[in-house]
Amino acid sequence: MSEFLLPLKVYIEDTDAGGIVYYVNYLKFMERARSEWLNAQGFAQRELLEQGVQLVVHSLSCRYARPARLDDRLEVSAVVERLAACSVRFTQAVRYRGETLCEAVVDIACVDTQSLKPRRWPRALRAVLTPDIHSQ
Repeated sequence: MSEFLLPLKVYIEDTDAGGIVYYVNYLKFMERARSEWLNAQGFAQRELLEQGVQLVVHSLSCRYARPARLDDRLEVSAVVERLAACSVRFTQAVRYRGETLCEAVVDIACVDTQSLKPRRWPRALRAVLTPDIHSQ
């Protein structure tokens, strides 16, 4: 699957007192990119919730290389790396002028909204989550 890119600007609310992006906000940026990717595929999280499907972060690994600063214009990427029966792995990066500032591997689980137990992907959602081996 091709890389999805979300442009973002760093606002004062994203930074600490020194004007540097607070570390947890990179995870928020990545969450936003995954949500926008899902919307671009034709799925709204509200509709999924109404269908009994909830997507939750199961685990993640993150590496910070360099800080972003106030007013930087960033690109946040999301790529589906691997799909399993009830989970998907995204690789993500936050970049500034082509330089990777932060990168992460994020495992998302598909769970039932009532029981919060793992459930299989709905067929239509599974179809868009399947990695494209030709673009890797």
